[in-house]
Amino acid sequence: MQLENNLKEEIEKWTKKAKEKRKNLKLIDDSRENMIKNIDAYIKDSQYFLEKGDLVRSFEAITWAWSWMEILQELDIVAEVC
Repeated sequence: MQLENNLKEEIEKWTKKAKEKRKNLKLIDDSRENMIKNIDAYIKDSQYFLEKGDLVRSFEAITWAWSWMEILQELDIVAEVC
């Protein structure tokens, strides 16, 4: 039970961070808009799995969202604006 609670807390923490980071992303390469949609989809999927109690898939989805954001920044497809 403690493991589940810890995982849920981590999911909630990283979802909040991912949503905040996503709000501040600006697309540099307009031809890559579908990649931004992937980020949004992973965040949405994470929430869906969390609501269903599937913590592993929820954590995996939010990790993918975060990964996409980092990768797209590294490739100069998006920039973080404040």
